[in-house]
Amino acid sequence: MAGGPTRMIVLSLPFAGRWLARNSPARRVPSHGSDLFGERYAIDFIGVDDRRRTAPHRDWRTFLATEPPERFFSFGRPILAPADGVVVRAHDGEIDHEARRSQLALVPYMLGQAARARQGPSAIAGNHLIIKLRDSDAFAALVHLRAGSIRVAPGERVTAGQHIAACGNSGNSTQPHLHVQVMDSLDLSVAVGIPMAFRRFREWPAGTDRFRIRESGIPGENAVVEPLPG
Repeated sequence: MAGGPTRMIVLSLPFAGRWLARNSPARRVPSHGSDLFGERYAIDFIGVDDRRRTAPHRDWRTFLATEPPERFFSFGRPILAPADGVVVRAHDGEIDHEARRSQLALVPYMLGQAARARQGPSAIAGNHLIIKLRDSDAFAALVHLRAGSIRVAPGERVTAGQHIAACGNSGNSTQPHLHVQVMDSLDLSVAVGIPMAFRRFREWPAGTDRFRIRESGIPGENAVVEPLPG
């Protein structure tokens, strides 16, 4: 959408509890190293516990093989609407992959990146929702959702905080996480990313146990965040 919105869009964090921020635009832009698929200002969130762990334990599979996605705190956590709007796309039916923390398991996966990109946006995004934001020309995408978890359909109105899906490991994902982005088109193949921020959250920056309250902003790389009421 040429000449689309360029202002920063402010969303609510689309989950409860603590999540680790990765590939944050606070670190670099494009955040994922590419402008493809509207990802320029995207951010990833991985569910963690109060010890910043993404999974409760490690074993031989962690270091030598793949792991079931159910091992991870993120998998199955509720995903909430980040703003009021209308669902314009709900894609389901992609499988949840095995997770890969092992470097040995990551090598063949990384070698398949180009092939997945050639298959188009759904192979990258997996199960996903796109919401046309109220009073805006922008669209928010929630990506890598759990197979069979999407609770809303195109044309349905949603309100911020509404439970709309669950976190999964579908698409181009090495462990269960949520990818969030705002863009100028509902078509991922041509969308251009739009800057975004999140309102009212507690943030534990990387390397510290001290938190700060942020009324609005983008989480820092490897910061842990938790949404606050209001």
